[in-house]
Amino acid sequence: MATELVKESLSKEDNDFFLVEQKSHHTDKVKQNLVSRLNRIEGQVRGIKGLIEKDTYCDDVITQISATQAALNSVAKILLEGHLKECVVDRIKEGDLEVLDEVLVTIQKLMKK
Repeated sequence: MATELVKESLSKEDNDFFLVEQKSHHTDKVKQNLVSRLNRIEGQVRGIKGLIEKDTYCDDVITQISATQAALNSVAKILLEGHLKECVVDRIKEGDLEVLDEVLVTIQKLMKK
């Protein structure tokens, strides 16, 4: 609340330098889905570590790594969809078109994988 009062008293130029913490708009159901997926991924990573420690055949380990990467990509897709539908739309409605550049950078990061 106090942060918002300080922001309101600043000029547009001052606001450009004012760091604002942004939060997501995930429902509890989506958040729980993401956490569950990440818990499974965490288990997969521990399993991969165990395979390495047991000197498991390389191809089998690589297969498990590939499955883990696919699971992470699935989490990223869910996050990106929610980000576009909620966060980005809200910021565009507020007149913040810089969010489009942010989204393009994010998509480029995802496509590097």
